[in-house]
Amino acid sequence: MSVNAMSSKEVAQKVMDQETLFILDVRNEDAFQDWKVEGKNFTYLNVPYFDLLDGVEDIMDQLPKDQDILVVCAKEGSSIMVAEMLSEEGLDVSYLSGGMKAWSEHLEPVKVGDLADGGELYQFVRLGKGCLSYMVLSGGEAAVIDATRMTSAYTAFAGGKGAKIKHVFDTHLHADHISGGRMLAVQAGGSYWLPPKDATEVTFDYNKLEDGNSVTIGTSTIDIQALYTPGHTIGSTSFIIDGRYLLSGDILFIDSIGRPDLAGMAEDWVGDLRESLYTRYRKLQDDLIVLPAHFMVIEELNEDGTVARSLGELLKENHGLNIEDEGEFRKLVTENLPPQPNAYQEIRETNMGKVTPDEETQREMEIGPNRCAVR
Repeated sequence: MSVNAMSSKEVAQKVMDQETLFILDVRNEDAFQDWKVEGKNFTYLNVPYFDLLDGVEDIMDQLPKDQDILVVCAKEGSSIMVAEMLSEEGLDVSYLSGGMKAWSEHLEPVKVGDLADGGELYQFVRLGKGCLSYMVLSGGEAAVIDATRMTSAYTAFAGGKGAKIKHVFDTHLHADHISGGRMLAVQAGGSYWLPPKDATEVTFDYNKLEDGNSVTIGTSTIDIQALYTPGHTIGSTSFIIDGRYLLSGDILFIDSIGRPDLAGMAEDWVGDLRESLYTRYRKLQDDLIVLPAHFMVIEELNEDGTVARSLGELLKENHGLNIEDEGEFRKLVTENLPPQPNAYQEIRETNMGKVTPDEETQREMEIGPNRCAVR
């Protein structure tokens, strides 16, 4: 039997295709419970590496004989050793190349749709972190919204499409992951846009993204219209693309709404959050396709791998959009919130340009699941 390295790209394809996969996760139980490789048809066994140092005989009867087995750890070293022990017992197994660190950084581009005048819209799904970013392509030009720090994924994809990145936008000042927006704009020679109300402490130049801005991409006049929707942050801005797609940032998710506490301003911003969700969004047409900046659980992925629903559906089904009593709404978004993202203060300062951690530190800062939602 053999030991194979399985890349994050290969695992992502299994997620997208809803294939079966058995994962033996050899991290400590608390790390596994907090954050793992998720797939709709994945099954799991968590046995810490240190419990397997004397051999894998005790778990052999818990492992399937008719499924692919993937061994996962934090950085890959422990998973290679366990995979080799399993191979010696006669199993054909794989280990996750680069471990959870590599999984956290993988971006899977998925086409959302064609735009009216010949352009395309893609969603970049960061399966290991729950982040969603976007690229609009038209007439040899591209715009990127809510880029992660893995900027090479966007430049390579745009290059493969024969497009040059002209504009890069952040819907808000992120607190759960390090933005690649400013760096991507510098690398591509494009313009970087940020809502000014979120930029009062930034240390760099930027274009002011304000309500009513329309930026045209390419020759097919695809307007990216900015819509001021504060609440998650005081500057949070949504986008309407091609009159069909609503990029909601971290204000509205598929099964939840954005939390207002990551800048320590929950009580101050809860009114803005309600105004954005219950007034501004309700004035928009129901058939807009909502494309959020994050997803919470793997079940939110559609059959085609996208994370998207119509605004009309969410107005009916999303609990956070159906709380009539303002006091109850306030309580929901200010009390009993999930843990705040790992290193979120340091991430905010990095996104402001106040600190510049090295690459390995940035990886460590982002470890863990997405925690931008109220629930």
